[in-house]
Amino acid sequence: MTTGPHEDAGTLPAVAARLRDLRRDARLTLESAAGRAGLSPAHLSRLETGHRQPSLPALLSLARVYGTTVSGLLGEAAPVPDPVVRASGAAAWEAGGWTYRRAGGAGRALQALRVHVPPGDPQGELVRVHPGEEWLYVLAGELRLFLGDAAYTLGPGDSAHFDSLTPHRIGTLAPAGAELLFVHTLLQAAAGPCLGGGPR
Repeated sequence: MTTGPHEDAGTLPAVAARLRDLRRDARLTLESAAGRAGLSPAHLSRLETGHRQPSLPALLSLARVYGTTVSGLLGEAAPVPDPVVRASGAAAWEAGGWTYRRAGGAGRALQALRVHVPPGDPQGELVRVHPGEEWLYVLAGELRLFLGDAAYTLGPGDSAHFDSLTPHRIGTLAPAGAELLFVHTLLQAAAGPCLGGGPR
């Protein structure tokens, strides 16, 4: 079921406005920002107007384009510099059915998240292609990972480490979804090379 523009009113409008402001601060047109993030201009426009919730992959791509983090896109307050992230302080937030918690420090070259992947057909997700590396470790459930032309099924204790330039997408058909640790490299430069534009 698609979330309407007035649902989840506590978070969605703020995220939408922040996406629009970050794009304008970076002096990018809707078409340019969407191209770098591997999204269509129409889809990015719906995200910026609050007519659609951003998925975690979309947030990751947009964070790279705008030189920030997923936490920054969602308006999370900057944490006090501390190498330790306590379980009690790792509040959960949701976007597009994905639930995630920060598992690493903000503003680092690596961004670590604990992610709950909701059940759904991973074949229907957009393929992501961007510079960097990604590492994931399955904590619970069964994950489907597509890398290029290969498909993998990962269970608890399995992990994967791959170059993000390899076309990839993840999902799960497990009724309860899947829980994983996810680490990726974060590009800090807002005006870097085109980060999207891969196959969909």
